[in-house]
Amino acid sequence: MSRTKGGVVTHARHKKVIKAAKGYYGRRKNTFKVARQAVDKANQYATRDRKNRKRNFRALWIQRINAAVRSHDEALTYSRFINGLSLAGIEVDRKVLADLAVNEPGAFGAIVKQAQDALAA
Repeated sequence: MSRTKGGVVTHARHKKVIKAAKGYYGRRKNTFKVARQAVDKANQYATRDRKNRKRNFRALWIQRINAAVRSHDEALTYSRFINGLSLAGIEVDRKVLADLAVNEPGAFGAIVKQAQDALAA
């Protein structure tokens, strides 16, 4: 029986890690052992930050909506505006509201007016 060597598979695995470490500084880019540690850590950060990105965007949308609501009515806060939307039966998510606030101030003003009317009633 002939001897099996793992050179091809090992080389391919090493090449994949070294390719993923392209652009890193020092031995992290060309030494397999160090590159594997760096790539593993980078993948941990990437996994964690995919969740964090969603949180950051939601916080950004809320800040934009709050600023736009206060520019239409000083007394109206973000939480009261969201309450008014639910009372008015308007189901628009925060991403769309923030986009309207930035790009379509007139349409956003109409939504604010409806929310105010629902709160007053």
